[in-house]
This record gives sequence, C-alpha cells and structure tokens, in this order.
Amino acid sequence: MTDLNKNIKTLELNKILDLAAKKAVSDEAKKRALSLEPYTSKSGAVHALNQVSAARNLMRRQGSPSLFAVVNVKTALSRANLGGLLSMRELLNVAHLLKAARFLKEYGGKNEDGLDFCIRKLFISLAGNKYLEEKISTSILSEDEVADSASSELLSIRRKIKATEEGIRDKLQKIISSPAYSKALQEPIITMRSDRFVIPLKLEYKGTIEGLVHDVSASGSTLFIEPMACVKANNSIRELRAEEKKEIERILYELSAFCADSEESINSDFEFVTELDFIFAKAKLGDDMNAVTPEISEKSVKLIGARHPLISKDKVVPIDINIGGEINTLVITGPNTGGKTVALKTLGLLCQMAACGLQIPVCEGSSVILFDSVFADIGDEQSIEQSLSTFSSHMKNIVSILELCNENSLVLLDELGAGTDPVEGAALAVSIIEYIRSRGALLAATTHYSELKIYAINTAGVINAACEFDVQTLLPTYRLLWGVPGKSNAFAISKKLGIPEEIISDARSRISEEGSEFEDTVMRLDVLRQKLESELSSAEIIKQEAKQKLKDADIAKTKLEEKLLNAQELAKYEAEEIIKRARKTAEEAFAEIDILRKKAVSENSDYQTENEARTKIRRSFNEAQEQLIFDDAGNVSDEHENTEINVGDTVSVIKMGITAVVDSIGKDGKLVLTSGLVHMTADRADVILSKKTSLREKKISSEPSVTLRKVSVPSEIDLRGQNVIDAISELERYIDTASLGKLKSVRIIHGKGTGALRDAVRTALKHNKLVSKYRLGVFGEGETGVTIVELK
Repeated sequence: MTDLNKNIKTLELNKILDLAAKKAVSDEAKKRALSLEPYTSKSGAVHALNQVSAARNLMRRQGSPSLFAVVNVKTALSRANLGGLLSMRELLNVAHLLKAARFLKEYGGKNEDGLDFCIRKLFISLAGNKYLEEKISTSILSEDEVADSASSELLSIRRKIKATEEGIRDKLQKIISSPAYSKALQEPIITMRSDRFVIPLKLEYKGTIEGLVHDVSASGSTLFIEPMACVKANNSIRELRAEEKKEIERILYELSAFCADSEESINSDFEFVTELDFIFAKAKLGDDMNAVTPEISEKSVKLIGARHPLISKDKVVPIDINIGGEINTLVITGPNTGGKTVALKTLGLLCQMAACGLQIPVCEGSSVILFDSVFADIGDEQSIEQSLSTFSSHMKNIVSILELCNENSLVLLDELGAGTDPVEGAALAVSIIEYIRSRGALLAATTHYSELKIYAINTAGVINAACEFDVQTLLPTYRLLWGVPGKSNAFAISKKLGIPEEIISDARSRISEEGSEFEDTVMRLDVLRQKLESELSSAEIIKQEAKQKLKDADIAKTKLEEKLLNAQELAKYEAEEIIKRARKTAEEAFAEIDILRKKAVSENSDYQTENEARTKIRRSFNEAQEQLIFDDAGNVSDEHENTEINVGDTVSVIKMGITAVVDSIGKDGKLVLTSGLVHMTADRADVILSKKTSLREKKISSEPSVTLRKVSVPSEIDLRGQNVIDAISELERYIDTASLGKLKSVRIIHGKGTGALRDAVRTALKHNKLVSKYRLGVFGEGETGVTIVELK
C-alpha cells in the first residue's frame, strides 16, 4: 500500500469518496469519484471547487438535472466505424446517451448567461443529435424488438405474416371445431411446434387428418400434426420470417452507419455527460453536508465551525482550528474519548477533501492550504486500520514521515511518544516535534504528557489546545478550547467511578511536586476560563438584548411613520369630503337657479327678489368654494412653500382661485401679479407654482363653481349617451351658465339616432326663456346631429 493510499484510508477519505460515488448515476462517474485524488496544483483544485459551487448554485435555481446511467459506447462506435453491426442494445445505449446530452444541454441553456464559465463551457460543448436519437428510439422498442415503423418494407412484411397467420388459424379452427374430428383431437387447441402451427392428435387416430408430424408428446400418446391444408401457408410464413430478419439486419446496419458518422460527437458527449454527472455528484454531497467552498491559502489553515463529515449532524460538535503562519505546531491534550483524535482527523480530512475539489463542512471564511502530502500516524481504535498501539509500530510510521515531510506537508501524530517509559517517551516526543518543525512542515499532535503541555507554553510557534471534559457528568463536550492545555482528569474520573478516596489521595501524593503544581495551575486556568466564558456569555446576552431593543425601536419608528401616513390619508379623505360638499352645494345652487328661471317667466315674478336670490345663491356657492381653497392652502406642503418663485413664473392665487403671472417681486417679498386685465399684489404664502397645483385644485377648476368665478364657458355641449331626463337637466344648467358667460351662440350635440333626444332638446329650448331662437345644423356643422342655439 502506497503512503498516499495509506493516509487516505487512515483519514477515511475513501469513505467520503464512496459517498460521492453513490451520488453519481453513471458507472463512469462513479469510477471517477472513487479514484479521485488530491490535486497537485492550486489551479486544479480551485477550478474543481468552482465547478462544484456553480453546480450547487444551479441546483438551487433549477433543481437537480435529469441524469441517466449512460454507458461507454466507444468500443461499439469503433466497430461501427469499421463497418460492423451494432446490436439493438448497443444502439439503445447510443440513443440513451444522446437523450442525456440533450436534456443536460436544455438544463444548462435555461440560464446560460448566469452560469460560471467553468461549468458553462461543459453545457455549451454538448452536441446531442435529436434526429439520430429519435431515429433509434422509434425504430428499436427494446433490445429484442424492432418497431414496425422502422421501415415501410418491414411493416409490409409483418402485415403479410399477420394475414397469413390469421388464414392458418381460420383453417385450423374449422378443423378443431368440426364434430368429425372431435374424438381424434387430444384437445381442441392450436399450438406451435418448430415455428409452425399444429394441432394435437391422439396417437390411435393417426391418419385421420392428413398432414406432417412435427412432434410427439413425452408420453407418446399425442402427435402434433400440421394439416396439409396449412403446409403451404406455414412455408410462406417461414419465407416471410427470413425476409423480416433480413430487413431488420438492414435497418440495424443503417442505424450503425449513422452512429459511425457521428462517432466523434457521440464520444465527446459521453465525456461531457459523465463529467457533469461527476460534478453534480460532488455538488449533491456538498449539499448534504451543508458544505462550503474554502479559500485556498498559501499561509494558514483556518477552519471555522469545522464538522467531521462522517459523524451524524445531530451529534457532531463544530470546532475551530487555526494553524499556520506564526503558529506552526498544535498540541492537543485532554482525556481519552474526549475528541482529540476526531480533531486530528477533521483537520487532515478536510484539507484532503478541499485538495480533491470537494466542498467541506465548515463556515464561510474558512481557508485551507493545498499540501503536497498529508501524513498521519493515527493508531487508536477509531482508525479504519487495525490498531497500531505499540511503540515500535508508531515509530515505524514516524520514521517514514520524518524522511518524507517538507515545508509543504501536514503531519498528524496521535498519542506521540506513547507505549514506552513516560519520561523517555516525552523527551522523544519533543525531539520529534522539533525535527518536523525544522523541516518546515505544519504539525498537529495529541498527547497526555505534561512535558509536552509545558513545551507548548514555553515555545514560540507552538500552541496548546484542550478537548473539554465535564467531570460532573463524566462526558466529553468535544469542544476544542484554544490556547489552554487540557487535563487527563484521571483522578476525578476514577473517583466518580467508585475508586476509594484513600487510593485517590495516595495517588496524588505520589505525583512529583512540580507535576502537581502544574496540574493545579491547569485547573486554576480552567476555572478562570470558565468564569471568563460565563462573563462573555452574559455580555453576549446584554448585546443581544441591546440589538433587540434597537430592533424594537426601529419597529416603533416604522409604526409611527405608518400612523403619519395614515393621518395624511385621513386628511386627504377629509379634503375629498369637502369637495363632495362643495359639489353638492353647486348642485343645490343650480337647482335654485332653475326655480328662479321658472319664476322669471311668470307674470307675478318680482325682479328685485329674483336678483337678491341669485346673489344669495352665488354667495353660498362661493363660500363653499373658498372653504375648499382655504383647506388646500392649509395643506400646502413645505416643498411648495420653500419653492423659489421668479419673475415670469405662473402661480395660483390660493384665496382667489385664479392663475396669474409674476411681473416683479418687491423688496418686502410681495409679488406683483397680472391675471388678464387685473393687476394685484400678494404675499409669497398666498400663492403656489402652477406646475405644483394640487389635484384637488385641478378638480375645482373643472367644477361649475369656478365657472361662476371665471365665467369661462365652452361654446358647445355633448349630450350623447345620456338618457332624456339627465340630458335635459344638464342642458338647462348649461344654458344658464352660457347666458351668465355672455355667450351669444352655442352648439348642442345630441346625435342623430332615433331622434328622441333631439326632439326633447328642441322642446326644452322652445320653453327656455333665455333662448332667442334655434335651428338644426347644416352641412359642416353636424347636420341633424346638432342644434345651433342663439341666446338673448
């Protein structure tokens, strides 16, 4: 066994590769996974890791691709290229491969622009051949059957065979159904012998039916006879079967030639399909492990939250390991079964996995070194190999490591110096560590020796780490404590298990004073560490509470902003209610105007009273308008108030409801305005820029109230689409407004239609005292679809 294979098995990388192989679909991809070895170049490892990362990203967006267990068809294609005939199974394998290539190409094409080039080029390189794929799939139904549709000749032959067989069955059916032969037949059935239709005849009735004997039953009592009436037809079937076989062979040769013509692209597709299968197998493994892509570093190994991938997710305890740079040696101490060996294996295994292009189960921000070699002397019962616990076996492995390690090696030594005299073993262990360090290699070692703990404390570049152990429960926590030596806790564990106190006390007294003082120091450091961790935990709780309070404050702020927004919405709603009230007032005003108009035509009307009423109505209407305008003025945003107004700008005078142009601006800030023929002055707070006029003001400008103020009336009204009652009511209001606006002639659009609306309009105009005369439109005015009205 080579050193590489030995270390792979020691660190159990082979088990990881086996898990990856199980994720692959094709045999070729499984072989690639099982034979995977660490890359020797950084670029190779980085490229492989990037491919896995890209595949996982693609799986998150689109799900896993449809992968088939494709078969290597290179040998078959080579034979076809030499004119050989491919079997139906081999042709189906080709079709299966082409289908897999097509599916993968479609999968990669869904988001081609978003793919990393490291994997996109594989999808782009897939050729596929849908024509050949469908040609084979539709021609060959299984490895034993060619479809009738494979060729028109084959279909014709098979139809002839079927027709001939039916003819034979009809003839035989008449024989077995005839009462004359009922006694002679063993059974009234039709069967086959030597691919020919026969019937079973009793031996004693031989000669009753003239024909050929094709078989005899085991007992000799039954003859299988082919009646002479069927011989010719059976011969025809045999001839047709020969033609069928010949046609099938021709079809297979034709398909084989097609495959030979596409040999290069098919072989290329096989390589790309299996490569993608292999990549997605690694991606699926990374997904199962919740793994990430580490950074490939030149200086240090930094594993954050590292988890051994072969330990159940529910049981594994994440650990942090940081070795390299200023720290080139790690000494791990602690009790047996405390997790020392698992920590060693985790370090070595994850480095090897990353070197193989596999993602590793760590947290983001982790990094590894791409070592030329990882050496491991791990001989405990947790190892895959048979335990190598004797001193000589350990030394044999270490000798090999000392010869091969260099500045780009990682060395892992479990229980260094164990199996011999403790004093000599500890001294030898320190010397071995020093030698490996002198070769420039990174080293991690586990030990129980206090001498090595002291060595790590006093030596630059060497650091202690302890596997935590809960003495109260006698259970390891598997946490790796950085920077502190661990205790074996032999006395505490023994006492807990029932060893008498006097034995424990006697054992303590036999420890050297220096050793005892060191262990006491370690214990005090451990107590101090626990205290600091407790305080750190409390500080973390306070920090989280502060974060929560900040979060609550942000939520409260958001709610307050929502309330302010709701208040603005409420203000908007109230403003809309004011608009509705103003509109209602306008409607009531026009209704009263209608009443006044009717009174004006009566003989008993009081002209003075009528004018006073009109004045009263206009006053109430203007009050409603001003209420709306002042409401808008009170809601002008700071943005409008702070907007700079310059000479020449067009502004809206809020209180008057008119627009005006700024002629000049006085030193006191007053604006000199012109609106039509009217000149006026106004304060800055009384106007807003027209381009920022609120939607509410725009609505006001289209209401009748504004027409009363501005006396601006259109010269026509369109009544089409309204019923007669609504149209006449709107017509009368329009005539009133037009009269107030001093219009002399207006155009009423009522359309032609049935004439009902036109007649109603004419009747209303006839009785309207404000109308001087009216007529239908002429050519160019709208003809009978309009009425031209002249007002008094």
